[in-house]
Amino acid sequence: MSEVAVGGGRTGWRARLAAAGSAPGAAQARPAVDARRALQLGLAGIWLLDGVLQVQPFMYSKGFGQMLAGTAAGNPTVIARPITWQAGLVEHHLVLVDTIFATVQVALGMGIAIRPTLRFALAASIAWALGVWWFGEGLGGVLNGGASPLNGAPGAVILYALLAVLLWPVDRGVPALFSAARAVGARAARALWLVLWLSLAYFAVTPANRAPAAISGLIRGIAGSESGWLAVIERHAAALIAGNGLAASVVLAVALTLIAIGVYLPRRAARATLLLAIVVALLIWVVSEGLGGILAGGATDPNSGPLLVLLAVAYWPVRMARDGSEP
Repeated sequence: MSEVAVGGGRTGWRARLAAAGSAPGAAQARPAVDARRALQLGLAGIWLLDGVLQVQPFMYSKGFGQMLAGTAAGNPTVIARPITWQAGLVEHHLVLVDTIFATVQVALGMGIAIRPTLRFALAASIAWALGVWWFGEGLGGVLNGGASPLNGAPGAVILYALLAVLLWPVDRGVPALFSAARAVGARAARALWLVLWLSLAYFAVTPANRAPAAISGLIRGIAGSESGWLAVIERHAAALIAGNGLAASVVLAVALTLIAIGVYLPRRAARATLLLAIVVALLIWVVSEGLGGILAGGATDPNSGPLLVLLAVAYWPVRMARDGSEP
């Protein structure tokens, strides 16, 4: 009996497989990748990383409380006093408070990663992020004149809250041009992007950041706490722009402004500006944030670089199916 005639043979098996693949609904049987879900998992991973960083030996030393207290400097009294009070509380109950911090952040990451608890965890992450933005970051230096896109302004943790809003698991019932528009709509999502990146452009040219040695000094200070290849990159970058702080800040501000308006441009131009956003975010993360200080120890989070990359991916234009839905 030939192989073709035998239904269980290889030829018959291939024929049945080809027929099944061409049958109506076969394509639908293969689940499409949900871009928003992937971004949610990325956010969950960063929260989990924060929880791991929170149990470093430095976090159980007085240095952690002193670091928190330092964020009060230059802020209005109404902002600074609660920060100082909270830093004192941390120093007096260091082990308990820091363990609570780590547990909360791990719980947020796990909650976002698990679908049944996704909404609750995203809502809790917004509340937690706002609290940390005030008590742990001093509002990112926005009110004390020290904010810079190169040091994590407007505060890395506020980007967690923004991502939670944009990645909220609800759809408006209309086709979304990009993942960040699915929950809040394209107009609101673009406005949030515009405000964020224009604020970064503004911070880049404030007096404290356009001084001749401002940017090179910031990078050199980061390099002093690093070692190995990262320190070499940072020292070379600082030397490259030494004395050219004004020119560097203007170039940075122009790039950030272009990124801000990019989401309003046609699809091809929008993708180009989003690529620029990713490149700028990665350069900031490596050169001026030192990978968030993770390799040097004492980092509570990876800083703003990875979060800005995640945001850029959330705004990446998606291809629409023929019926107007996302593929």
